[in-house]
Amino acid sequence: MTSVEQLAKNPGASFLASAQESLKKAALALNLDPNIYAILKTNSRALIVSLPVEMDDGHIEVFTGYRVQHTTARGPAKGGIRYHTSVTLEEVSALAQLMTWKCALVNVPFSGGKGGIAVDPRKLSENELRRMTRRYTYAISPIIGPKTDIPAPDMNTNERTMSWISDTYAIITGESNSEIVTGKPVNLGGSLGRIDATGLGVAISVKEILKRAGKDLTECTTVVQGFGNVGTWSARHIAEMGIKIVAVSDISGGYYNPTGLDIEEMVQYVKESKERTLEGYTAPGLSTLSNSELLELDCDVLVPAAMENQITQANADSIRAKFIVEGANGPTTPEADAILKERGIIVVPDILANAGGVVVSYFEWVQGREGFYWDVELVRERLHHFMEAAFNDMYDFSEHRDVTLRQSAMMLAVQRVADAIAMRGVFP
Repeated sequence: MTSVEQLAKNPGASFLASAQESLKKAALALNLDPNIYAILKTNSRALIVSLPVEMDDGHIEVFTGYRVQHTTARGPAKGGIRYHTSVTLEEVSALAQLMTWKCALVNVPFSGGKGGIAVDPRKLSENELRRMTRRYTYAISPIIGPKTDIPAPDMNTNERTMSWISDTYAIITGESNSEIVTGKPVNLGGSLGRIDATGLGVAISVKEILKRAGKDLTECTTVVQGFGNVGTWSARHIAEMGIKIVAVSDISGGYYNPTGLDIEEMVQYVKESKERTLEGYTAPGLSTLSNSELLELDCDVLVPAAMENQITQANADSIRAKFIVEGANGPTTPEADAILKERGIIVVPDILANAGGVVVSYFEWVQGREGFYWDVELVRERLHHFMEAAFNDMYDFSEHRDVTLRQSAMMLAVQRVADAIAMRGVFP
């Protein structure tokens, strides 16, 4: 089998190679100690587990699960658990490494972890999902814990999944440990402000880049691609800051009004829509357009908050936004990144822009350990503080080293983790 065929069969391998290449570039730019680099490019721990689960008809299905801890140099491993057929050790390893850099960049005392099960959750009943989740929790319980590795929701998992994990872990340990996971329901120890945290973090990033450019927020326009959880909350919080949203899109297409959109009206429309989309939405002055046309609209800020690889070599020359703030993971390809840099378009990278959820996950963990819960105003106030501080660190480092914000974010994160490893030393 050729290498191309191998990558097609296991896209996680390509993802891991890309993550390793980003680390290598940052290490070279930092002139990093080769010994530290040797540690950072490997996982601290990777667990593969077989999960025999009794299905509703009585037969046993065996699933494969993973939990990877990239490092614990700056604190417990932290990262989501995903249920998807594409889950592999390589994919989970890459995601764990990216979590390390994200946690370091926003300066929360966590390191990177990630987990998942290779499964199509749509084919399982709720009882089958529950049994599988509990079996998975039991299998990975030796390496997780409130002070060692704290899971969270990810693709196809949610607060219900976290409730099952928390309950199973409590039964295994004989103790109530609500802080074993984050992303729980509020009445089981979850944090207020968690649902919109990622979108608020995106909005704060939009505000900060416009401020750095000396722009008046009320005179700026924004386009948001994607109207799921991240896109919706990004648009709502951006609008609350007085910035005009002129276009949004979802799977039904794009919706544009140069005088501005009523985001709250659109949110309500989606809630009442049978398909939970913007399909059929109308308003005075509104026109429709394709997602590709939406990306190329003239605006101050473009927020790609849908899927990866939306800005590519094919359309990067047509992007007319002055700034791009990445709400989704990996919406800009490396080839497009180079074109945008050449054209003077500033990109606020996903590693910072969508880190609001990670920060509030930290808040949830802290509240659980304290047994004292904050009101939503305090959560948002502290999220602003963390995101603004991280943005300023990244921006100042970028100016000091004369690199892009993406390069700055990665270099700063890698340096922080490397410094932690150097200070701790290598055991024995």
